[in-house]
Amino acid sequence: MDNGSSLYSPASPAENEPDTCDSPSMDDGLVDAFGGLASLPVEVGERRPTCLRCRRPQKVCLCPFLPPQPLEVSTCLYIVQHPAEESRVLRTVPLLAACLPQGKCNVIVGRRFSEDRHPELAAVCRDSRTLILYPGSKSQNLEELVQNQGEGSVERNVIIIDGTWSQAKNMFLKNSLFHLPQQVQLNTQYVMSSQYVIRTQPSNICLSTLECAAVALSILEQNNDIQEVLLRPLKALCSFQLQHGAQVHHSKEHLLKNGMYDKPMPKNKRKIKRMEKLVTDHNDCPSN
Repeated sequence: MDNGSSLYSPASPAENEPDTCDSPSMDDGLVDAFGGLASLPVEVGERRPTCLRCRRPQKVCLCPFLPPQPLEVSTCLYIVQHPAEESRVLRTVPLLAACLPQGKCNVIVGRRFSEDRHPELAAVCRDSRTLILYPGSKSQNLEELVQNQGEGSVERNVIIIDGTWSQAKNMFLKNSLFHLPQQVQLNTQYVMSSQYVIRTQPSNICLSTLECAAVALSILEQNNDIQEVLLRPLKALCSFQLQHGAQVHHSKEHLLKNGMYDKPMPKNKRKIKRMEKLVTDHNDCPSN
C-alpha cells in the first residue's frame, strides 16, 4: 500500500499498527516546517518615548504650549472618566492636568461609583462646596451662582464627567452619588464653538472636557486668562493633527442642519428623537 494514500483513506486495522516506513508522516512534516519558528528571536516593539508632563510622544511634545508653571487656582477638579477614554490617543484630560498643580486635577476612572468602594469621592460629593457640571432642567448657570455668592470667595470642588454623550448620561443617571452635589451648567449664550475640531461633537455648543474645565475655572476664579492658557495646548494639538492628515469634524448638529449627515438614520424612535433634539435644543450636552 502506498503510505501517502493511507493518510486520506478511512481507518483500517492495518493502519493502527506501528508505522515502520522510513518516509516522514504529515505530522513530522508540519513539525519540520513550523517547529523552527519557536527558535526565532521575538522582536519586541519599542514604545515611543513619552513626555512625562504632557503625556505625548516626545516627538510631538506639547510642553512648549503649556504654562511655564502650573496655574494657581483654588478650585479642585474631579474628572470622573469612563474607562473607554483611557485608550483614546487624542485625549484632553492629560493636557488639562499638566496645566494645573498636583492635586487640583484628580482623575477617577470607572463606570459605577459607590460610597463603599470610593469613600473619598463620596466625601467630595457630600461636601456642600462641591458642584457637578452637568446640564439639565435642575442645573443652575455657573455664572449666576458665582454672582449670587457675593464677594466672599469659596474654594469649590467641581466634578466633570469625561466620556461621550451616551457614556456621560449613563454614568450620571446610574450613580446616585452624582445627584448629591449642586448641579450647574455653562450659560450657552457665552459658550464658544468647540476648538476640539478633530473629534465630532453632538452639537455646536458641546465642548471637550478640557474646554468645559477651562470655562468653569475662568468663571470660578474670575480670571479670563485661565481659559486662554488652558486652550493653548488643545489648539496646538488640533493644528498638528490637521497638518498631518486629520480632517475637521463638524458637529452632528451642523451636519444635520446642512444636509451633510451621510450615515443611515437610526430606526429606533428614541434615537431619532435624540437626533431631532440636536437640531432644536441647545441645553442638553455634556462634555466629552
